Amino acid sequence: MFKHIQQDLPASIVVFLVALPLCLGIAMASGAPPLAGLIAGILGGILVGPISGSYVGVSGPAAGLAVIVFNGIQSLPSYETFLLAVVIGGFVQILLGVLRAGIIGLYFPSSVIQGMLSAIGIIIFLKQIPHALGYDSDPEGDLEFVQSDGMNTFSELIAMLSDIQPIAVLISSLGLVVLILWERPFMKRLALIKFLPGSLVAVLLGVGIHVLTRGENGLSSDHLVQLPVLNFSELGDLLTVPDFSAIGNKSVWILGVTIAIVASLETLLCVEATDKLDPHKHMTPTNRELVAQGVGNAVSGLIGGLPITQVIVRSSANIQSGGRTKASAILHGVWLLGFFLLAPNVLNLIPLSSLAAILLVVGYKLAKPQTFVKLFKDGGRQFVPFVVTVLAIVFTDLLIGIGIGLAVSIVSILLDHYQRPFVDFHQEDGVDGQPGTWKLQLSEDVTFLHKAGLRQALSRVKPGGHVVLDASRTLRMDVDVRDVIEDFKNRAIEEDISLDLLSPEDANETWILSSFYKKSS
Repeated sequence: MFKHIQQDLPASIVVFLVALPLCLGIAMASGAPPLAGLIAGILGGILVGPISGSYVGVSGPAAGLAVIVFNGIQSLPSYETFLLAVVIGGFVQILLGVLRAGIIGLYFPSSVIQGMLSAIGIIIFLKQIPHALGYDSDPEGDLEFVQSDGMNTFSELIAMLSDIQPIAVLISSLGLVVLILWERPFMKRLALIKFLPGSLVAVLLGVGIHVLTRGENGLSSDHLVQLPVLNFSELGDLLTVPDFSAIGNKSVWILGVTIAIVASLETLLCVEATDKLDPHKHMTPTNRELVAQGVGNAVSGLIGGLPITQVIVRSSANIQSGGRTKASAILHGVWLLGFFLLAPNVLNLIPLSSLAAILLVVGYKLAKPQTFVKLFKDGGRQFVPFVVTVLAIVFTDLLIGIGIGLAVSIVSILLDHYQRPFVDFHQEDGVDGQPGTWKLQLSEDVTFLHKAGLRQALSRVKPGGHVVLDASRTLRMDVDVRDVIEDFKNRAIEEDISLDLLSPEDANETWILSSFYKKSS
């Protein structure tokens, strides 16, 4: 696991820097204590990481669950009761993994997954612009279009113009310069650069500028990471345990199952996206991933943490930083735990504008213009679901957007089956004005999806014509399609249309609809 530590160690530092404000921001957006987000982030690394079969996926609190968590905390009698729902959700996820429900993730089209990645990139980019300019009214981790502060993604961009912090702009600008410079080929050839991530340099530069400019015109605490500071003796008092007396509460079970289903779906979507981004093309065992997430959620709920999923922001940051094995994800959890316990004051010197510079680069890499150009060249069947998914996620949230993109993909498939229900369909002109012959060759698998297209093609046959329906290659034909052929048979009798059905050589009597059809010799 540690054989690629040269790549994993720098990547883990980048992931740690990205994860820290997200853990705290998602907790704030969820209406939970800041420590709850930090617990989920730590467990997502040091507990879920070793159990997971993903090489480059990183787990932690998920922005996509923020609304469910917020509503759950508000609707249940206490935060301790909510934690019980998280524990229940964890055990339901373990059960889903045992029942091999991980295969669900394989049924999402690549165009929708690509759309999800690009949409997340656009959202990250847009959400980080205010932080880069020092306007920090919306917490990190709020990735929905309608924000927790009552504004939306675009109105936030207008509001930020009234409160730009020059020091924050300087920090984010210099951070971007460092990050772009670190990507240049001549810099990558330097030995030191391999062990010193550009993200760490950008953060250290930001901390240095903040320390040097502290005072009346410097950054206030609102523009910095705000990690709770505590003594070791207080740690036990801050950890919250579930209220198991509420085990009979129906609402707790409903929320627990909801968390399990949504968290599992987000994890499976992230796994598909992460495997697509992984340059080494490792395949994540999805059932094992559900079990790993379930264990993480059960333990997180037991000690006061938020629900955990595999998350695309941290996972993509890990991949883009050169992470090779799960050691990177595990180490990021170690850094979160270590700095929280030993040096929280150091982390509280980090400007959010420094972290914004890192996330702006992450967002751009996820939503590169080349991706849009490539999908456009692949044709409408790929491009339309892709663009719809991007727009739907940007203007709603992750799960709703994915659902809309998937619906468009299904409609696209149905239209394709309607327009091309068979391998070949052509007409041979008749002699002396006769109607001619229509030849239709069916594919190996003829399903209900071909029903509308086949009916439309047969409707073009004129009275007195001749139809050859070649099903000699067909291995399976749905009843719906047989009904269409039976209906056409009745019409053929009425309109003096001769019909030949060429069926497979090994077809039995149940395959042939009636003696009206002729079996190929």
